[in-house]
This record gives sequence, structure tokens and C-alpha cells, in this order.
Amino acid sequence: MPRILIVEDEDIIRSAIRKLLQHAGYEVSDAGSVEEAEQNYEPDQYDLIISDLRLPGAAGTELINRAPNTPVLIMTSYASLRSAVDSMKMGAVEYIAKPFDHDEMLAAVSNILARKPTAPDSSEEPGASSSTPENSDPANIMFGHCEPMQRVFTLIRKVAPTETTVLIQGESGTGKELAARALHLLSPRASKPLISVNCAAIPESLIESELFGHEKGAFTGAVSARTGLIEAADGGSLFLDEIGELPAEAQARLLRVLQESEIRRVGSTQSRKVSVRMIAATHRNLKAMTRTGEFREDLYYRLNVMQIRIPPLRERQSDIMGLARRFLKRQGEKMGKPNLNLSPEAMRALERHRWPGNVRELENAIERATILCDNDVITPSLLDLDSEGGEEHIPETLVAGNNEQTRTNDVDSANDLSLEDYFQHFVLENQDRMSETELAQKLGISRKSLWERRQRLGIPRKKSSGN
Repeated sequence: MPRILIVEDEDIIRSAIRKLLQHAGYEVSDAGSVEEAEQNYEPDQYDLIISDLRLPGAAGTELINRAPNTPVLIMTSYASLRSAVDSMKMGAVEYIAKPFDHDEMLAAVSNILARKPTAPDSSEEPGASSSTPENSDPANIMFGHCEPMQRVFTLIRKVAPTETTVLIQGESGTGKELAARALHLLSPRASKPLISVNCAAIPESLIESELFGHEKGAFTGAVSARTGLIEAADGGSLFLDEIGELPAEAQARLLRVLQESEIRRVGSTQSRKVSVRMIAATHRNLKAMTRTGEFREDLYYRLNVMQIRIPPLRERQSDIMGLARRFLKRQGEKMGKPNLNLSPEAMRALERHRWPGNVRELENAIERATILCDNDVITPSLLDLDSEGGEEHIPETLVAGNNEQTRTNDVDSANDLSLEDYFQHFVLENQDRMSETELAQKLGISRKSLWERRQRLGIPRKKSSGN
């Protein structure tokens, strides 16, 4: 049984990861700091260390030096992505951004342990492989028994071993990042980093510097040279989520990377070669955006060599209950309610709902119901789906003009505020005086979920925001 050491100073996160890994069959120990880990355990005797980047006392990256024989997986917030990339240069095997999906964490752990070299004195038969590719199969990373998802898995298995650029299309919450991870883990580049970048989460003024790097003095505040995320992914894969949000100048520079396999840092006159497998994703209609001039047509055709479409949950009717039970089991164990069940009425409500937020909305509904449930049976009222279940869903790819239509339908269909109405009113009323982090905390969602709902409802983020 593989032994894993978790080093995380936040009790809730540490406990959640410990329970998740223990349920998956791992032997788990945990500590709140590097110093505590060294005092109570021998970190170098574990098969894997999962550590937060920022800890009281020594940083999580210190474990790379103090446990040289053990792979270290670094956890970090998106705001600290640069430091996570730097940590990989120091020797971390991979990083994972918070908040992370449970399946994403399990897939990362499985992949790291699968490629961990076997000790020379191992009793395994000669020639036995230390890698288990089946752990990286998309069916083990994503859930889906329906025919559309099986087609997705088949396509991923065929495309992953190649160097082909892939464009993943799908609505928010369908699991595009998990598909990108599966493509990377099944590729010859699996031992190298997968760098994930949400193009919409980086301020437009910084996007080029973040992606391509910059030289010292290239602009005000550039006090030292910095490696870009594309260069950091050299030898591995680069996942550009929400590629449709890239500004025009960055699109032109990215096209050169795809055409020439080289980058030039901001402020530099020298180009350097990079070997990066490009995976892009979007919920927008890029083809339509090329007609309006929002997206470069030449870049679109460079990206759209192989397209993988992740179906929305409403097209995966036979998967809804399987996903619901999976989330219910996970949340029940996490919250000390292992005997939870869905009532027949709750099952019917889940199957009738249109799921505009897709798999992520389903997971949130189950988590909310698990928290509110006082006995062992979850009823429809705890799922709180009625306010949205009857609405006609308008695909997110039809970005242009869908906001007015959505608002009109809301006004005509109900006098009471739906959950989406409440979200829209709350954000518009409070975004001038609250940061993105404060808004997300008040709404009980992550910053990434806040951004995705903004996109879906067409609520622009204030340009003056400093977050």
C-alpha cells in the first residue's frame, strides 16, 4: 500500500485530502508544517509527499531538498501559479491548483506513483513495468458510461500518443480540464509537466508577460527576467483554458509558437526553441468569433487540428444518477454521513433538471444537500433545483446576444428570483465595493466558479478591480 504524507496548515483542507486518499486505499500521514513533518515522520520514507506551497515556517518546496528520494506534489492557489512553476524547476514532480477537483487530485497521485521508479532490490519480476497506463485512462479520470462519453474516451486514447494540437470544446462545468489531463497522462510527455493556464483569469495587461516571459527592464516593475509559462512547459504539455479570451496581440504571438515552435520574451530580441504539446479549450464558438474578428482565423485552424467535444450533462441522461451517487458517496464520507441516500422524488428531480451548470452544478447540488440533510434521506427540497429546473437552456456557445434573451425568459417565467437571478443581482450590487475573493466567499463558491458564472450570465468584471 503506497504511503503518502500530506503537509498542509489548513485543518479542513488537510482533513479532506486525508479522507479522500484513505478512501482510495492509500496509507496517509499528515502534518501542518515542514518542521512538524520532520519532527514526527521521516519524509524520505514515503512514496509521495503532497505539500502546500505556502506554509508557516519553511516553504513546501523545502521538502524537495529534505526528502530527495520522494516525489513532491505542490498545491497552490492560482494567484501563486508562478511560484508553482518555479517549484517544478526546483524538482517538484507536479503542481495542482486550488480549488481542485477530487478526481483531479486522485489522477495526479495515481500518475505520480505509477511513474515512480522501482527500487533496485525490488522483488518484482525482471522486466515488470513500473508504470500502469490503465491508471491514466480517461475512463479512470472522468466518469461516463453513456455513448457520447465513450466516444470522447476513445478519441482521447487515439489522440493522446500523438503530438497533435487538440481543441477541447464544451460548456463550463463539463470537465474540459480533466480531458486535458487525460490527454497529457496518456502521452509520451507524461513524465514532464502539464501547465494549466486559465486565459480569462489573467489580467489583459499581464497575459503576454505570463505566457511568454519578460526580460529585466522590459516594462515598469520588471526588476528581473522571468520565464513564461510556455517556456516552463518545455518538454511537456500546455493547457490553455478559455483560449477565446486571449487578446489579439497574444493570439499573434501564440500563432508563432505553433508555427515555429519558438518564443520570444517581452523585451527581448532573441527567440528560443520550445517543445510544447498544445491543448486548448473553450466554451465559446471560435469559428463564429473568426467571422467577427474577435479571434484570428489562422490561429483557429492551427488549434483546430483535432477537436474533442465534451457533451453537456443534459445529453448524458444515463450518467446523471451515476454521477450523483458518486458525489453523494464522496461528500457523505467527507462530512461523516456515510449512509446518505436519495429519495425516489429526489432522483426524479435530478433526472428532470436541465443542468445549465453541468457536472459542476450537479456536484454543488449534492454537496449542498449533504450539508443540509438532518437524516439519511435527501429530498428534492434539499437539492433546491425547482427554481431552475424548468427553464429552457440556451447553449453557452451562443454567446452573442444570449443575455437579453435569458433575462426576458426569467421575467416571463417567474416573479421570484431564481438562483441565477440572485447571483446576478448580488454581483452587480456589490462588485464596486467587494473584491472577487470577497464576492466568491459571500456566495459560497470558488473564484473560478464566480468567473464562469459571470461568463455564462454576461456580467462583465469591473476594469478597475485590482484582483
